[in-house]
Amino acid sequence: MSMKLAILGLLLEGNYHPYEIHSIMKDRGMDQYTKLQLGSLYYAVDRLAEEGYIEAVETIQSDNRPDKTIYRITNAGRKHFEQLLLKKFRDIEPVHHPLYIALPFSRHADPETLGPILQARIRDAEHRVNQAYQLYVEHRGFVPRSTQHLMVGMYEHAKTDLNWLKRLYADVIDGRLGIKGEPLPLDEDER
Repeated sequence: MSMKLAILGLLLEGNYHPYEIHSIMKDRGMDQYTKLQLGSLYYAVDRLAEEGYIEAVETIQSDNRPDKTIYRITNAGRKHFEQLLLKKFRDIEPVHHPLYIALPFSRHADPETLGPILQARIRDAEHRVNQAYQLYVEHRGFVPRSTQHLMVGMYEHAKTDLNWLKRLYADVIDGRLGIKGEPLPLDEDER
């Protein structure tokens, strides 16, 4: 459903070939928060066309390349897009982090083994923070404010994840994961 929402949303901006949609999604960083496989995108385009939500407007033929079909959104597609969009805003999904299942048991891990793993995750998180910031800086002058909210949200989530990993790493190195009755400090300004 998310892929269909993205395709319809981009076709509201203009008529595109599926590969162009894929390129735009990558350029806007959508691959950071949704699975962006070209095969899945083409499949979703085919389904949307079969359902009458998009239609071909032009097929460009070339001697040495496959035909390129350019699509546009239909009136039914606009209505379907709005339904998908509003459903996403209504859906409340719990946040799942891949470490959540392991954290309660991490006190049993060897700190000399776990420490370097967390250091690598911290480096990756730092990269994601920088990447999210750069994406915002490069696009803020010409993308709609709704997209800026997405980019800033990605940046803020990445920063939060980085700070959380650093705090966890410090406790691993200090051998504090098994301590009970000593609460972690919360930033009271954000409560």
